[in-house]
Amino acid sequence: MPSHTRIHVYNTLLANPVMPIFHHNDLEVCKKILTACYEGGIRVCEFTNRGDFAHETYAELRKFGRRRFPDMVIGAGTIVDAGTASLYIQLGADFLVAPVLHEDVALVCNRRKIGWMPGTFTLSEISRAEELGAEFVKLFPGNASSPDFVKAIKAPMPWTNLVVTGGVEPTEASLRAWFGAGASAVGIGSQLFPRKMVEENDWQGIASRIDEAVRTAKAVRGAVS
Repeated sequence: MPSHTRIHVYNTLLANPVMPIFHHNDLEVCKKILTACYEGGIRVCEFTNRGDFAHETYAELRKFGRRRFPDMVIGAGTIVDAGTASLYIQLGADFLVAPVLHEDVALVCNRRKIGWMPGTFTLSEISRAEELGAEFVKLFPGNASSPDFVKAIKAPMPWTNLVVTGGVEPTEASLRAWFGAGASAVGIGSQLFPRKMVEENDWQGIASRIDEAVRTAKAVRGAVS
């Protein structure tokens, strides 16, 4: 069972609009990434379901997170079918993220009142996701889109909460552009924890890098809201 209700998940993401996205086959590395995220001010993160036995890594990481960081909201990403959704819900996922819109995943999440964030790229997909109960929708891939596209979406659909993923950089210019266009939150992957820093075990440096991104995101979102 999840540690947090979906209402809590949504409110936490609104208050903490940077969502790290990560995966690693080594559980110990995942624990260090999660710790660096927490120390850097992150309160919502996504572990992606990639590779063999990823669910086993997630299960242990989820237990670690509950013990060490009980207020951290930990979701699972790359969930593309109902069976995988059910599996990760049983492992304690607080929310699920998908790169695409699959209605069978929505039904599973709604039955269990689990937060669900489907990947969308058109207004029709966004509208359908919201009809299926998505409070937040993932705009993916962001690097094939633009802040102008976000602004165009928000004009006829101002109620839509967009989480832009892919192509977002942890810089003031990038964050200001996306939040200024109307994004509610952003998902950022390897740019928060570059491979070289991970290989060198520079966890303090990664935590500092994340802290700067979080502070910048909150500042620019406050300035443009």
